[in-house]
Amino acid sequence: MKIPTEAELKASSAPRKKTPWYRSLFLQILIAVVAGITIGHFWPAIGAGLKPLGDGFIQLIKMIIAPLIFLVIVTGISAVGDVKAVGRVGVKALLYFTGATLFALVFGLIVGNIVQPGAGLHIDPNTLSQAAVDAKTGHAVPKDAASFLLDVIPVSVVGAFANNSLLQVLFFSVFFGAAIVVIGRTRCLPVLNLMETVLEIVFKIMSWIMKVAPLGALGAMAFIIGQYGISTLGTYALLIAACYGAAIIFIGLLFLIAWSFARVPLWQFLKYTREEFLLALGTASTESVMPRIMTKLTNAGCSRATTGLVVPTGYSFNLDGAAIYLSISLLFLAQAFGHHLDFGQQLAALGVLLLTSKGMAGVPGSSFLALSATAAALGIFPVAGVALLLGADRIMDSMRVVVNLLGNCVATFVVAKWEGQFDRSVMLRAFAGEITNEDSAIMLGQEEVFEEQEHERIAEGQSPSPKFGGGPLASEVPAIALTDREEAMRRKL
Repeated sequence: MKIPTEAELKASSAPRKKTPWYRSLFLQILIAVVAGITIGHFWPAIGAGLKPLGDGFIQLIKMIIAPLIFLVIVTGISAVGDVKAVGRVGVKALLYFTGATLFALVFGLIVGNIVQPGAGLHIDPNTLSQAAVDAKTGHAVPKDAASFLLDVIPVSVVGAFANNSLLQVLFFSVFFGAAIVVIGRTRCLPVLNLMETVLEIVFKIMSWIMKVAPLGALGAMAFIIGQYGISTLGTYALLIAACYGAAIIFIGLLFLIAWSFARVPLWQFLKYTREEFLLALGTASTESVMPRIMTKLTNAGCSRATTGLVVPTGYSFNLDGAAIYLSISLLFLAQAFGHHLDFGQQLAALGVLLLTSKGMAGVPGSSFLALSATAAALGIFPVAGVALLLGADRIMDSMRVVVNLLGNCVATFVVAKWEGQFDRSVMLRAFAGEITNEDSAIMLGQEEVFEEQEHERIAEGQSPSPKFGGGPLASEVPAIALTDREEAMRRKL
């Protein structure tokens, strides 16, 4: 992306172009979601057949997630230039994730005890079959804590990228970025220049992929409604009401946390990220918006290093929505089989769920695996009883997606503020509609808007925007600035 010089910007007086309403991504996705619900409800066979549209879009996103995370983390760490700071961010993120997940599980148990969603069902265990659960989970077995931690270390770096194992990619990225800091950025300039160039290419590809996001949302929503039907709502009404009610209260608590710790007005943040949340709802996947949400967070004042570390880690360690669902569903199943869990049993279940809920992102039937492991460990109800949730599980996707995604965003703000890598003035600019750095402009496909905004900023005597959140200005570190590469080489000579 070619950013004009200060002289060129001052000489320009072109008025800002207003984006036509029909090019609004939010409006396009909203229309697609409504169309998907309509098709799935009135023509369920057609709706179920549109599944490849949603799957194809998510695969396009997954295609670039691993290289994106690697490049973002490495360049972010090199910009920070402090290996200890990276370690502190990781430790603080894990502390926050553990506390948030534990609270979400406890909160879900409280709601389940109050609402009693499974009371009075009197399910006969002899009528259940394990086959349905096995089909959902692919006969997978929950991993113990040691196996999960060992799996974070890639056997092969190439394999980590090929298998899209995000935690393994993140693990290697931290080592790579730390090595650059220790060796020295001056010696690693050729590598950093190449990485910045490749990252800009990835950002551009991502902006192209987002143009077909409405098709992905339409296909995914049409399939969900066509396959499972809206009538499922009546069958599990009390369980669904308990989960969604708990989610609303939990989101209210996230509002308080965001404002208390980082002075972030979460309502404005939701308005700012409405396209991403609507797309996540439409596709029932948080992975589909990971690149965009990371861009929005860096555009809103969080450093690239913090965002690159916290968000991918949170996708495995900070599943607040899933935690609420798991604890309420556990009590639902116990009550459905006529078991009243005392305090000790619920405390034991809490410990098992805290372990089994980690690292479940992207695992088929992860919630069934976690509940099956808890049932097997405690002997509260037959493992096959988890099949009772097959009809309601898809309906819960919207709740889990929104709470998981919002929880990770709040975690990023909190950890960035905690580590001193958050600029609230930049956040307010982003909420007002500004593009605050060059890389965000490329990812969001707003290069022209960014150039116009830079013209206004410099005309008003303000400093130019950095290359990325928490990163350097082009004039301060010319070797990293793509558009000034030749000038940087001349200065070096």
